[in-house]
Amino acid sequence: MAVTDEAIEKIKAMIVSGALRPGDRLPKESELAAELGLSRNSLREAVRALSLIRILDVRQGDGTYVTSLDPQLLLEALSFVVDFHRDDTVLEFLAVRRILEPAATALACARISDAELDRLQAQLDALGQETSVEELVACDLEFHRGIVQSSGNSVLCSLLDGLSGPTTRARVWRGLTQEDAVSRTLHEHRAILAALRDRDAEAARSWATVHIASVEQWLRSTL
Repeated sequence: MAVTDEAIEKIKAMIVSGALRPGDRLPKESELAAELGLSRNSLREAVRALSLIRILDVRQGDGTYVTSLDPQLLLEALSFVVDFHRDDTVLEFLAVRRILEPAATALACARISDAELDRLQAQLDALGQETSVEELVACDLEFHRGIVQSSGNSVLCSLLDGLSGPTTRARVWRGLTQEDAVSRTLHEHRAILAALRDRDAEAARSWATVHIASVEQWLRSTL
């Protein structure tokens, strides 16, 4: 094992075991290196790597701390990684969305507030047939984000937020090339919203599946 990898594993073990907890300050570099049997250079590299994925927070002049380890914070790294996807993997990202998002939509049925439902309704009502593709895609992203946030599951929300990037280009492409993309998207959004208002989790799940599957089916037919 490379010395930097070994250092990362040792710091990880301290956090997983509870020896270091969220918000804790790490011991001084010299002390921690001696405690873990590491060189100060390998420890420094490990700290740098762990700070990039939001496990550690290096505060200049103050020290290094364990972050909150909040799922939303940790999964920010996912958004960065998926930005490197290739076009030929977009269908795979859509397939993952089709698995996760209907489940989140069903969960939101019992939790989403009437005020949030009204906000989403007003957002849809503001769109018309002359809506630009950019406006439609922005609305689509915001619509689904609002619902998923209401699921009450921060991990699911962060995962889906990270997965939305790779499918954005496909949504824009569909909006530019499919004749009824705007009306179809709005129809499916309204059906999802109606199911949420009825607190019908299975209907909400089904309509969310149809909505994502329609994009997936269209993309599959054009590739």
